[in-house]
Amino acid sequence: MDEYQKNKFWNNYIGQLNKRVIKESAQRWYVIQVEQYVKSVPDKKLKYHTEENVNQYFSLIGRNKSLSGWQFCQCIEALEILFCDVLGVVWVQQVDWAFWYSSAKQLKPSHPSIAREPVNQNSSQKYLKQTSDSLDNIKQCHEPIFTRVVNEIRKRHYSYRTEQAYTHWIVRYIAYHNNKSPEDMSGKEIAAFLEYLAVARNVSSSTQNQALNALIFLYHKTLNIDVGDLGNISRAKVPKNLPVVLSREEIKTLLSYLSGVHYLMAALLYGTGMRLMECITLRVKDIDFHHQLIHVRRGKGQKDRVVPLPKRLTGLLKEQLKKSKEVHRQDLLNGGGDVYLPEALSRKYPSAAREWKWQYIFQSGRLSVDPRSKIVRRHHLHESSLQKHIKKAAEKAMIEKHVKCHVMRHSHFSEKNQEQKKLN
Repeated sequence: MDEYQKNKFWNNYIGQLNKRVIKESAQRWYVIQVEQYVKSVPDKKLKYHTEENVNQYFSLIGRNKSLSGWQFCQCIEALEILFCDVLGVVWVQQVDWAFWYSSAKQLKPSHPSIAREPVNQNSSQKYLKQTSDSLDNIKQCHEPIFTRVVNEIRKRHYSYRTEQAYTHWIVRYIAYHNNKSPEDMSGKEIAAFLEYLAVARNVSSSTQNQALNALIFLYHKTLNIDVGDLGNISRAKVPKNLPVVLSREEIKTLLSYLSGVHYLMAALLYGTGMRLMECITLRVKDIDFHHQLIHVRRGKGQKDRVVPLPKRLTGLLKEQLKKSKEVHRQDLLNGGGDVYLPEALSRKYPSAAREWKWQYIFQSGRLSVDPRSKIVRRHHLHESSLQKHIKKAAEKAMIEKHVKCHVMRHSHFSEKNQEQKKLN
């Protein structure tokens, strides 16, 4: 490429950056990202590159422990603009950009799979600051109480979603009563808050019940205070909502617009009835090919169960395991290979974190820094990746229903019920 062609190329690229409203101060870094990518494939002209080159490059830089999430995201966007907008190559859709963008997301201290250990009194303030919202000051004012609440929740192995919900409602409860300490309140204040939610905020019955459960947990399990009779509380009406269910034809059409790992995960949700996080957090040891079973660990209500592994997905799952094993092998060669272990298993079995059987099947495309322990690990794929793919697939399939991941579970059980009726 002579000097004239080079200038023309970069002018075209910068023009596309302007169309994407990339700040001028950041544009030079996008150019640097493209230059570094080109240097990584020195024996090939840019016009002869393929999706394999892009995926290999993302996998390579994803192992860089010092690379932050925003830098990885910037690199993805720089190459996406290059191949989509500037070069317009035919294979651009074969690169799973959404997967790589989701891999760029940094883990937060509040991530469900790392936020299970009890909080130390000394570190609780840091935890509360990092997971707070606009009501952060209330959490800081009542830090000892929130520390006790979180520890009690984790001792009982409640899900992290429950922990988030309970702490949220306790904060809202304290805020409603002008930052008054829960220890100085009782059933009267609880009833007033629940009345406010139902009448003034017009919340659903499930929301009001969740708030009530959070406050009962606060007083009975954490503070050991008897709140007495709550009186006649105005209860929100219980709606009779029907779940969204897709027909077999709609499922078939939806899946036809998915590919790769997202097709496999969506097909597993439909074929097994698993929930989104149950599928994404599957580990190698959870698959039993001999008995055609999948072991679901710590599902809703912290219950284990087994679900049948659909035979038609066995081949795809084995292929995914091969890819994941190769990624794990490369991580081990680079001195990594660790994965997060639930609860105290990392202390009980120090070497287990590097074992193949404990690795996630659906891995993230890059290494992540655990924001609490600061250990560099390869985590599972972010749940938003599958959510976005299913939403886009539903739009392409022109399905006029509110389609999300959980609809696959509803559709699974709906079909099972229909089959059971036919047998009876």
